[in-house]
Amino acid sequence: MGNINNKSLNQDDDNVSPPIDTPFKFPSPLPTWPSGQGFASGVIDLGGLEVSQISSFTKVWASHEGGPDDLGATFFEPSNLPNGFFMLGSYSQHNNLPLFGFLLVGKDLSGDALKAPIDYTLVWTSENLNIKQDGVGYIWLPIPPEGYKSVGHVVTTSPQKPSLDKIRCVRADLTDVSESDDWIWRHDEFNVYSTRPKDRGIKNFGVFTGAFVALNYGAAANSLACLKNVKENSSAMPNLSQVQALFQAYSPLFYFHPHEEYYPSSVNWYFQNGVLLYTKGQESAPVAVQPDGANLPQGGSNDGAYWLDLPTDNSAKDRVKNGDIQSATSYLHIKPVFGATHTDIALWLFYPFNGPARAKIEFINIKLGKIGQHVGDWEHVTLRISNFNGELQGVYFSQHSGGDWMSAPQLEFENGNKPVAYSSYHGHASYAKSGQNLQGSGNIGIRNDTAKGQVMDTGANYAVVAGDYLNIVEPAWLNYAREWGPKISYDIANELNKIERLLPGKLKRAIEKLVKSLPSEVLGEEGPTGPKFKDMWNGDERG
Repeated sequence: MGNINNKSLNQDDDNVSPPIDTPFKFPSPLPTWPSGQGFASGVIDLGGLEVSQISSFTKVWASHEGGPDDLGATFFEPSNLPNGFFMLGSYSQHNNLPLFGFLLVGKDLSGDALKAPIDYTLVWTSENLNIKQDGVGYIWLPIPPEGYKSVGHVVTTSPQKPSLDKIRCVRADLTDVSESDDWIWRHDEFNVYSTRPKDRGIKNFGVFTGAFVALNYGAAANSLACLKNVKENSSAMPNLSQVQALFQAYSPLFYFHPHEEYYPSSVNWYFQNGVLLYTKGQESAPVAVQPDGANLPQGGSNDGAYWLDLPTDNSAKDRVKNGDIQSATSYLHIKPVFGATHTDIALWLFYPFNGPARAKIEFINIKLGKIGQHVGDWEHVTLRISNFNGELQGVYFSQHSGGDWMSAPQLEFENGNKPVAYSSYHGHASYAKSGQNLQGSGNIGIRNDTAKGQVMDTGANYAVVAGDYLNIVEPAWLNYAREWGPKISYDIANELNKIERLLPGKLKRAIEKLVKSLPSEVLGEEGPTGPKFKDMWNGDERG
């Protein structure tokens, strides 16, 4: 993705080519997806405006300093547009990764969806700057006619304004509010960011265009709009057979730490091995959960009226804590995102038990006693897939109260195009790389160690449990709104005292400050709610 046609540039031949000069390629060719509906057809009708995803680019201008790793950024315009389609914006990427991106181009199906700008405003130029660059760059903002909005910039290497026929503005009702997202490049008080729809989720219809926004200090952050799918339908979403083919192609390989003790299991295995349902006010009379969860209270809210806990028998309790990787199941939630131009496959894993945390304070590693332990642990990663062609765009790795998006070039792949995910030791947060993954600042934080131990192919045993447009019959346990574990009875202050006895004064204060700053997901004060009752179920991820 991201083929380059180079314009004539004055690049220093002595410079080593940056990673962006090599387009990213998946390890294996993409498969042919099963037929049906409008998925992977190459175009999507947003309601009188047809859009196509273009990943072939013409390189316009580049800086070779600033930005991530001080390697600069490169600016592109789309090339090889299909007949009748027009450029809507330009693409930019920092130079420290292989080229991977796209732009949406538009075709007017209604006669007035697109219009040429009436003029341009010069936003920024690199003229007179003493930086490593290819020629001189100029970034222009199209001035739209009344009733229309601009969704992208034009980049040139000439001080003359671009042709008015270079780009198109979009009728206002076909646009939505955008916001700046990932930082791409900066020079002094000028910044370049990627953009995305401001409101995101399964009920929002803003469309990601792939364009960048250029902002001078103090300028309005929403100078550009994004597109909007006014048809508000799922015609480009994958059907069930296409979902299954996508997951078989991209199902992550999960590596657990070599010292991991607490593995995932299926929900059914968890219930079949003596898990109990408690009712407030009747704590002395818990009932066994049926294997399919049919006797779990349905709906409502997390009001503390019910909770789950491990078996009371100690040997059974220890066995359940350890999980059962042979039964472990990937539970899939299929979500339309970016106005149903992309599909999120959220993959949820259930762990019966979350182990105690460990901290690093300067050069000392410290076990945190019971801190971090809790019964029931739901973790997830999300695959984001383009509905234009079925290509994996990136993976979201959930980490306690937040997480990180990683684009395809940032991923490790095995067995073809299957991304690798690492589950952290005891805490089960997900990461794209092995290592210590310190959660904190400087040399002080919670360790989330990852390494290659036992591996789980998530595509070997999975179930699609939710997807509104697919009319999936949801399992009963998915609609259980209460906690999957009891409130922990240990005293955090007491646990801290045990740890601090062994530390000098400076480190005592550091560990106390660290623990107090941790989110409840790490402290493990109580069991979590199930996937359906987390904000990212209907909304976007927290990254």
